[in-house]
Amino acid sequence: MKSLNLKISFLSIICFAITSTYCFAQQGEATINQDSKIATLLDLKKTMNKKENDSKRYKIQIYSGNRGGAQNAKKDFRESFTNWTPTIQYESPNFKIWAGNFRTRLEADRALKKIKRKFPTAFIFKPKKKKS
Repeated sequence: MKSLNLKISFLSIICFAITSTYCFAQQGEATINQDSKIATLLDLKKTMNKKENDSKRYKIQIYSGNRGGAQNAKKDFRESFTNWTPTIQYESPNFKIWAGNFRTRLEADRALKKIKRKFPTAFIFKPKKKKS
């Protein structure tokens, strides 16, 4: 009986060794089919994002007043909202805090709803083009 178990074990090891040399990992190829217009759309998106200060975009005004108040409002806004970067603009005689750069009115409205909880006088506007 022992010799039979020994023979079976030995035969199993030999079969395993022989079959393992014939087993190979699978190799394959992946072909990606995509519309050629995707590259064009990505280029268009890149050029649109370069125009961050486009006058067609919406912004939210947080504050308008003196310099000290503007700096405090900017600091408070930055601490409360990390999604939008506030900037100080000077339009004589006031300093203004603007935030956001929204492509659509809907995006701006959603942001304004959150911002008004902390800054109740905030409002949406489109900046006018600066004359050169």
